[in-house]
Amino acid sequence: MSDAWIPPFRLAAYASHEAASRGRLHAEPESRTRGCFQRDRDRIIHAAAFRRLAYKTQVFVNHEGDFFRTRLTHSLEVAQIARSVCRYLDLNEDLGEALALAHDLGHPPFGHAGEDALKEVMEAFGGFDHNAQSLRVVTQLEARYAGWNGLNLTWETLEGVVKHNGPLISTGKEELPRAIAAYAELQDLELHTYAGPEAQIAAMSDDIAYNNHDIDDGLRAGLFSIDDLADVPLVGPIFADVAAEFADLDASRRIHEAVRRLIGAMADDLIKETARRLADLAPKSADDIRAHDRPVAGFSEEMRNHDALIKKFLFENMYRHYKLNRMTSKGRRVVRDLFHLLVAEPECLPTEWRGDAGAPGSEQTAQLVADYVGGMTDRFALDEHRRLFDLHSRSS
Repeated sequence: MSDAWIPPFRLAAYASHEAASRGRLHAEPESRTRGCFQRDRDRIIHAAAFRRLAYKTQVFVNHEGDFFRTRLTHSLEVAQIARSVCRYLDLNEDLGEALALAHDLGHPPFGHAGEDALKEVMEAFGGFDHNAQSLRVVTQLEARYAGWNGLNLTWETLEGVVKHNGPLISTGKEELPRAIAAYAELQDLELHTYAGPEAQIAAMSDDIAYNNHDIDDGLRAGLFSIDDLADVPLVGPIFADVAAEFADLDASRRIHEAVRRLIGAMADDLIKETARRLADLAPKSADDIRAHDRPVAGFSEEMRNHDALIKKFLFENMYRHYKLNRMTSKGRRVVRDLFHLLVAEPECLPTEWRGDAGAPGSEQTAQLVADYVGGMTDRFALDEHRRLFDLHSRSS
């Protein structure tokens, strides 16, 4: 048997090929049984930060109900879509899956409310950005290997994590997130270019999963009804088709069937539009895609319009619903309280964290506390808040 690992799927010339990977920051022997992107995927799955996603909210605070999506279930759903789309387009599905699983590793507790709170309190200390924090998690905070901090992922995976929302260009008005700028001094991730094709697919898969699963969760939480969706393009007609085709089906299964069809419609459009753009560009390599002046992965104009109207509906009817406002308000207060207390009194940090703290109120301490709070699950953050602020609660 050959010692070289042979991928089990066909790859297009413009896909990310293991043999052409730009490698890892720290040199390692290659595996005979797994490709480098498969190893990245496996390292992400085994990371502590990935396990904690099970108790980090997607939209609802974790304790609000077991059937709402968490960051973990969302990441798995994104990975399924990304892998399917990559396979159809002859892209590297191992890399697409790895990027889908890694894209939320830097999210703090309480969803976007927690991120907004950390951005606010970290403004005077270099800021907070969840993509930058994801990079920080996989390059520094995970402590699993004897020879280095982080997971020592490939260049292509790190690039996709950092460029999840597209190229990063410092204009002088808005500087690069500090964690990204610092890492760029060690390894050039070509921040000014678009990411490779698999990273672009993972980002679009995130969009598909987020919209459709928020529709599902919003309906099940009673924040809006099927009737409220009637005038939303794409969504309303699909729900109407399901109701007409399965008149006797219970509401729960009609929701499942409609959401399944919605995901299929958006994924199919992504495949068709991306294939059209690839045919027009005729790239010879993944680097040709990086060098292009616009993304190759995307929706058609019609689907982009549908996507925008779905987001508008969810913003007005879900993300600004008073029930969610109350939950997110609590989450913001918990994050702010924890941050301010621990920065002012780093001696209250757990022993394993306290050794790296600087002086109270210093930038070093603020970054350490942001890492500590940012890595918390919803449940742990609530418990830690109670331990630190409730005079009748035990301190450990």
